[in-house]
Amino acid sequence: MINKTAMIALAGRPNVGKSTLTNALTGEKISIVTNKPQTTRNRIFGVVNRNETQIVLVDTPGFHKARNRLGDYMVKVVNSSVADVDAVALVVEPIAHVGTQEQLLMEKIRSVGVPAVLIVNKVDKLENKEVVLDVIAEYTRQMEFQAVIPISARTGDGVEEVLDELEKFGQEGPQLFPDGMITDQPERQIVAEIVREKLLLCLDREVPHGTAVEVTKFSERDSGVIDLDVTIYCEKDSHKGMIIGKKGAMLKKIGQLAREDIENFMGTKVFLQTWVKVKENWRDSASMIRNFGYTE
Repeated sequence: MINKTAMIALAGRPNVGKSTLTNALTGEKISIVTNKPQTTRNRIFGVVNRNETQIVLVDTPGFHKARNRLGDYMVKVVNSSVADVDAVALVVEPIAHVGTQEQLLMEKIRSVGVPAVLIVNKVDKLENKEVVLDVIAEYTRQMEFQAVIPISARTGDGVEEVLDELEKFGQEGPQLFPDGMITDQPERQIVAEIVREKLLLCLDREVPHGTAVEVTKFSERDSGVIDLDVTIYCEKDSHKGMIIGKKGAMLKKIGQLAREDIENFMGTKVFLQTWVKVKENWRDSASMIRNFGYTE
């Protein structure tokens, strides 16, 4: 029986593996993952019921220097998330140097007075595992952590140890999410994010970061097939051409990859139609940012 809740913010610079870790901890793909920075734009809750504790993971955008209103929004999400939790899991790469973003995050954690756990991710990529000791020494010299856990979110090594530590932050109280619920994200939002993930994976340079995705139709047939209409917005006509590709080849590829993941998530056949529209400078428009679901 659940009688405790632990709200845990996963924080770190872009591309350190916070979303991969969220997916590994929940056992489901609820956050999109790419090798590009700033993949996550919104605060996403992942839910794990463990023994008597409901662990609510708050996957946050990568902490970075904002260059537009969307970036401002993402930084605000990180700051507010760190302030409203029982503990923070600071996720870092196995590099024995504390960068500016990490220093700012640690200052924020200290200022709000919440306990923190240090998670050193991507240790599977190290040829010399002793580097981890240097990383730990650098961070613990600057801040006190309740626990330090080297992991590989990609392979799953250390994930159980992370859950063991996060469970300790449980506070007495009722569970926030019902049994069986693993995220607060509605199905429409997850579908839109899956499409955006494929844009990030398939396109180069700045193009995918200037895209937003809107699901305009989500309906189920009597047979169980789900019909989806999805509009991809970009900032320039030249970007629209890149997204569509020669004779529509790129848009077809993006659609096929997205449909496969959506069908796995929904557990049924999906009929997906996609369109591409231009919305110039939408990342600097407060109203358009809200329209695309980026609201605190």
